[in-house]
Parts: sequence; structure tokens; C-alpha cells
Amino acid sequence: MIPLQQHLDEFGMKHCPLEISLRIIGKKFTIHIIRNMILLKQTRFNEFLNSMEGISTKTLSVRLREMEDAGLITRNIIEKRPLRVEYHLTEKGEALAPVMIQMANFSMHWESKKVFKNQEPSTIKETFGTERLAKVWD
Repeated sequence: MIPLQQHLDEFGMKHCPLEISLRIIGKKFTIHIIRNMILLKQTRFNEFLNSMEGISTKTLSVRLREMEDAGLITRNIIEKRPLRVEYHLTEKGEALAPVMIQMANFSMHWESKKVFKNQEPSTIKETFGTERLAKVWD
């Protein structure tokens, strides 16, 4: 059996691209934060905290910092009283939207019994309609 690194070397790669992607978005709650920024248009710490079951303030702080360090989000301080901090997806973070759609479509098709009350397979477009999706992805 040929080791993975030998295959990667053959294509001029230092590391597996899937492994790199998972290092960036594979930590618990990272995808949830991105999902909430895209679908729910959330930008504030407390919005994330109140909408994600099981996340602590410490974990949320760490994830937001990691996402900022990875270039997925920007942190903006609004100099009004009271002081506010907002988070926004960068171009790099927004590039994850099609990946997330494919992940959702995968589950909606192959794990429909866990996703839907009627247990029937569906797609993002069939479920939400293109008009609603256009509003989310604008």
C-alpha cells in the first residue's frame, strides 16, 4: 500500500486539502456560527450564544477568535455607547456557503428520516424555494 504522502507528493501537495479544510471548519460550533451568520444574519456575540444550544461563552469566544485568525470573519468594534462588537463573514467565509448547501443536501437526501418529520428526501431548493434562498444568499 502506498502512503498518502507519496500520493500527495505526486501532485505537488504538502497536505491533504480535505484535512486542511477540516482543521479550519471542523471544530465544534464553527459551522453553526457560519450557518447563523448566513441564514439568520446574526452578527453579535449574544445572538450566537442564545441561538446555539450547548455552547458556552468561553467556547464561543474561542471559536470566534479562531475564525478571525483563519480569515473567515472580521471583528468590527462599533464606537457607540454602549460599545458593540459585530462579526461579519469575509469573502473566504462566504465561500463556504456552497459547501454548506451541499452538506445540507446530503443529509436531506441520505438522512431524511432524521431531518424531516415526514421522513421523505428533499433538497434545499425544494424545501425553502428559490425566492427564500435568494433572500438568504444576497
